[in-house]
Amino acid sequence: MFKEIIAISKNYAMVRIEGTSNEDLLNMNLIFEDDVKKILGEVEEIDGDQVKVNFLGEFINGKFLSGLIRKPSLSSKVRMINQEELSELVGDNDDKSMILGLSPLYNDYPIKINIDDMWSNHNAFFGNTGSGKTYGVSRFVQNLFTIPDKIPFNSNIFIFNNTDEYDNAFRTINSFNVNFNYKMYSINGSSENPIKLPLWLLTVDDYANLLDVTEYSQLAIIEKMLSLVSTFARDDVDSKKYKNHLIASAIVSVLYTNQTPGRIRDQIFSILENCHTDELNLNVDVPGIGYTRQFRKCFEIDSKGEFAERVLIAEYIQQFIDNSTTWNEDYVPIYFTLDDLEIALNFALISEGLLLNEKTSSEAMALKVKLHTINNSSYKSIFNYGKFCNASEFITDIIMAGQSKRAQIINFVLEEIDDRFAKALVKVYCRILFKFSKGLKDRGAMPIHLMLEEAHRYVQRDNDINILGYNIFERIAKEGRKFGVILDLITQRPTELSETVISQCTNFLIFKITHPSDLEYIRKMVPNISADVIEKQKALQSGTCVAFGKMMKIPMIVKMQLPNPEPHSSNASIYNKWMVEWKQ
Repeated sequence: MFKEIIAISKNYAMVRIEGTSNEDLLNMNLIFEDDVKKILGEVEEIDGDQVKVNFLGEFINGKFLSGLIRKPSLSSKVRMINQEELSELVGDNDDKSMILGLSPLYNDYPIKINIDDMWSNHNAFFGNTGSGKTYGVSRFVQNLFTIPDKIPFNSNIFIFNNTDEYDNAFRTINSFNVNFNYKMYSINGSSENPIKLPLWLLTVDDYANLLDVTEYSQLAIIEKMLSLVSTFARDDVDSKKYKNHLIASAIVSVLYTNQTPGRIRDQIFSILENCHTDELNLNVDVPGIGYTRQFRKCFEIDSKGEFAERVLIAEYIQQFIDNSTTWNEDYVPIYFTLDDLEIALNFALISEGLLLNEKTSSEAMALKVKLHTINNSSYKSIFNYGKFCNASEFITDIIMAGQSKRAQIINFVLEEIDDRFAKALVKVYCRILFKFSKGLKDRGAMPIHLMLEEAHRYVQRDNDINILGYNIFERIAKEGRKFGVILDLITQRPTELSETVISQCTNFLIFKITHPSDLEYIRKMVPNISADVIEKQKALQSGTCVAFGKMMKIPMIVKMQLPNPEPHSSNASIYNKWMVEWKQ
């Protein structure tokens, strides 16, 4: 079939074939063999009786090495790849492998990948809607759980998605093996496993994301809020004294300002409406000499434009100011609710005098409004955890599926949650899981996969880079592999993803993509991608992808088998819903 080598260039060879080949050679692998070398190539182009073959690597002692130092000689024999060489390329010789899919070029020959090469690295699944991306991901995960003689019992796959499309694909995973379990969490009130987050496990950075912080100065307010909620939640004598001290100090700071009495009264009333105790509130009776007056009545303005009971106010307030006590404001995790957090934020605002400054007041009020909105929305149920726990206990609760059972796949369905809040929520979960993994004594003892469906909703270059100095997904992308925390990005819009995160991905499964800007972005951002790979994916059938990266010896076209059962990700059937029989 192959007559002679016409020319050899830096990266390819031109080969003449005898007559017109009746075989489909395009994308097939060839071997250039002489006495000392065995070079692997791939047919890129056929022009009459000439074939352009790209060089991919070299077989040395039966093992394939990617890249090339030596070129084949013009006298090399050219032939099709044989079974032994194909087995080396597709992972047949690896005893720690799993099946990825089938090779449509080699009669559906199984393509296998090393489990560590795939699952120990960040991965990206790109493809248009309808390209078979969700089906491919479902089948890929199912393949892991159907490995003969080995079970991934200790796997931890966390899926974050805005629909329940994966539920059908994984909820019967127990049928593969009785040791496997699956859990789905959602915000739906009737859900067996509602999404929950303990407030005390959240850091300043987490609250900054949840409250959509836009100014660096707002972080100090959140820090103060957390220190106060930690103190107030104890609800002991000291915490009550501290509340009185903060209120009294705030009132005094307003009382002696150079403002009109009317303005002073309005500000003090505002303080007491938001922050009050049994001893300090607008309705408390203030004892005078031979009489008592309700506190709000003490601020009535006389004919001289002064408070009639100014002395009484000062004497009553002064008894609650305690400057001799050093108040402990160190944040210690303790059980508290969103209501407690709102109270703490109100005290934080008055304790720092933030409401007296126009600029800081607007920033403080933005936090207050956002926290109040969450506390009065359906999202409030997410933060009603019900019991105190540490991070380890929280993660254990998520994973456990009944007594002595654990779930290997945990699916978080974020339906009915707006994009901004969903992104913040996913960031919080990922940070908690990452911090937990970093804190394990045995590094990488509990590998975790964070599978982000529609990753472009979450993994973006956000303002937290400027406010916090980092983005949690970028931090996991850079450091996660050392601690066994791995990202799987599944998206139809790679252009919207963080460039930093994509640059850290090691393996790629690219289904059909047609949008020019996405193709150009992939060409620029994906490491080691060639124009040939870009061209290959343009003509892919649904459910077929171009796979390359550390998991693959060479880039290959992979046909993913249909998942069984299938996810609910296909288009709605318009014909069946619209059409009815009609006879005139």
